[in-house]
Amino acid sequence: SVARMQFGIQRLLVPSALGAPALAPLLPLLLSLLQAPPLGARAHCPCHDPALCRPITHRPDFEVFVFDVGYKTWKYYDWSQITTVVLFGNYDSELLCYAHSKGARAVLKGDVSVKAIVNTTFRASWIAQQVKRAKTQYMDGINLDIEQAVAHLSPEYYALTALVKETTDAFHREIEGSQVTFDVSWSPHCVAQRCYNYTGIADACDFLFVMSYDERSLPWSKCIAGANSPYNQTLAGYDEYIKIGINPKKLVMGIPWYGYDYTCKYLTKHHVCTTAKYPCKHAVHRQVPYQKIMKQLNNSYSGSLWDINQKSPYYEYQDQAGNFHQVWYDNPRSISLKAAYVQSHGLLGIGMWHANCLDYSGDATAKQQTEEMWKALKPKLQR
Repeated sequence: SVARMQFGIQRLLVPSALGAPALAPLLPLLLSLLQAPPLGARAHCPCHDPALCRPITHRPDFEVFVFDVGYKTWKYYDWSQITTVVLFGNYDSELLCYAHSKGARAVLKGDVSVKAIVNTTFRASWIAQQVKRAKTQYMDGINLDIEQAVAHLSPEYYALTALVKETTDAFHREIEGSQVTFDVSWSPHCVAQRCYNYTGIADACDFLFVMSYDERSLPWSKCIAGANSPYNQTLAGYDEYIKIGINPKKLVMGIPWYGYDYTCKYLTKHHVCTTAKYPCKHAVHRQVPYQKIMKQLNNSYSGSLWDINQKSPYYEYQDQAGNFHQVWYDNPRSISLKAAYVQSHGLLGIGMWHANCLDYSGDATAKQQTEEMWKALKPKLQR
C-alpha cells in the first residue's frame, strides 16, 4: 500500500553519517512514486500514524464481533475484547484508526437487492464498488447484511450464494487479511421466508453472524409477550446450523443488547401479558435499548422478574395513561447462559446488536452495568 511505501521511504531517507540522505540521487524517482495515483484507489491515510492504515491480518482464536451505529460511544467500548467492528453508521475515520490501534478489524456494511444480483454484470459491478470503497477508506472487509426473502432454489437463491463467494474472493484477493461475513437468522429454517443456501454461504465466506434475536413471533405465540432471545429456542437454532453441516468455527453468536416493551391488553397475576386479539394485528410493541431498560427497571412496580422456561428477565410497569406494560430483555445472567454454549460447542465467537445500546455516560451505576454486559460475552465455563 502507499502507506507502506511512505513508511519504507522515510526509513531509507534517514540522514547518513555524512549528514546527507544516503539515497539523494534516487530522491526524484522516490518522490515521483509518492506522487503517483494511490495504488488500488487508496486515498490519503487519515490516521496520525500511517502504519494504522495497514490492513489487520491477524486471525483471532475467538471473535468478538461488534456493530457500531454511529455517534462516538465507541471510545468507551471494551477494546480488550473486540476483534471486529462493523461501521453500520457513517464512515468514521477516527474509529477506523482507533480500531486498528487496538488490532481490531473495521469493516463495511453491505446490502444489495437480491433481485438485482441475479444479473451477473450488476453483481460484478457492485462487488467492485465495495472493494474500491474499502480500499479508499482503509477498511478490512465487509459484513453482508442482506435480510431479504429468497425462495428455495430460485434464481435469487443461487445468485446470493454466488454473490457471497465472489465478494469473498475479490476482498481476499485485493485486501490482505480481509474478512467477509454474512448475517443470518437465528435458525436455518426459512425464518421470514429467507430460504438461503446456508451451507453454501458458510463455505463461501469467513463466517456467519447468527442474529439470535427478534425470535418472538406474536402470531405463533397467540399474542402473548415473551423473550426476544429465549434460551432453548436460541440454542436449538445453533444445533440446527451444525446439524446441516456447518462447522461451529464458521458461527458467531449474535445476542441482543436491547429488549421489547409490550403494551398489555390483559395482564394476569401470573404475568401473562396478552397484547391483542389473534392474529395480533393491533399489538403494540417497540424495541428498547438496554440503557433505557436499566433506568426504567428501578421505577417498575415489579422489579426484575425471571422466566425459568425462557431463561430471560422481564419486568412490568404502568404508564401515565394507566396501561400495563411488560418488558423482556437480556442481561448478564441470560447472556452468560447462551455464551457458555459458544465455548462448550466451539463456536468461533460472539457479538451483539448493537454496542451503542449501553450507557456510557460515566454514571457510577451505569458504568458497572455496562462493564457487566461486556464481561458476560466471555463467561467462565462451569466445571
